[in-house]
Amino acid sequence: MIKLGVNTVLFAGYDLGTALRHIALAGYESAELSAIRGMCEHLVLDDWRSRADSIRKLAGDHGLELTAMEVASLDEARLLNAYEAAAHLGIGVINVGPGGKAGSDEDLARQIDLLADLAAKAHDHGVALCVKAHVGQSIHDTPTTLRAMAAIDSPGFGIDVDPSHIFRAGGGEDVVEALRAVIPRVRHVHIRDCPADARATEGPPGPPEEQTCGRGAIDLAGLLRVLHQAGLDAAVNLEVIGAKEYELSRVVTIAAESRGYLNACRRAAEGAE
Repeated sequence: MIKLGVNTVLFAGYDLGTALRHIALAGYESAELSAIRGMCEHLVLDDWRSRADSIRKLAGDHGLELTAMEVASLDEARLLNAYEAAAHLGIGVINVGPGGKAGSDEDLARQIDLLADLAAKAHDHGVALCVKAHVGQSIHDTPTTLRAMAAIDSPGFGIDVDPSHIFRAGGGEDVVEALRAVIPRVRHVHIRDCPADARATEGPPGPPEEQTCGRGAIDLAGLLRVLHQAGLDAAVNLEVIGAKEYELSRVVTIAAESRGYLNACRRAAEGAE
């Protein structure tokens, strides 16, 4: 079953309690904790033990399942803390970027080796390390994602699909077909929209309003249809960046509008059988 949630980075300007309350009010079933140093640390990994019980209670009070955590960094010390925290909180997925530079075979090989080692350690903790293709980094499109999939056989490794990065990566890929190609290893989806003029720019996804699902040019309905057809029990978390200075009503509008659109897409996918 597809679970719709929100990465709390959308609420970077607010505390975690405010974020989870409004994610639930917008109708979502789950949430992804942001632990991204320098951007949004709703979970401070260096101090997770003192916060874990309150985080679990907040999620329970608002009826939200914690499905993922985004760390972004490949720093091993941070990730080992993240694995322990995730196992304690019942979170199964840790999301990161691949690092390295696009177009460098040396960087790609090095980052794949690093991801393999870190994924093995994730599996030791009973969680999965998921990487997404990221604009400008060593894994940036479907071919480089497939190379990582072929090289890393650990059950602690998975793919975090982020169609906005594929959309902007410059290769002109069809995001729905890109998802089909990697679906066997997909454990998580980061979802947002992008304006048509962001395609193949390798630039940012646009201001937060233009990342709102349904306002842009990405075939999000097609993506959810593929996920449903695959029968994945996957978390699909809205990841909108850049709203840290927004007043709360603007942030909630983005969350609620996106949920309405994504839920309509989910229902359409379920009804297409």
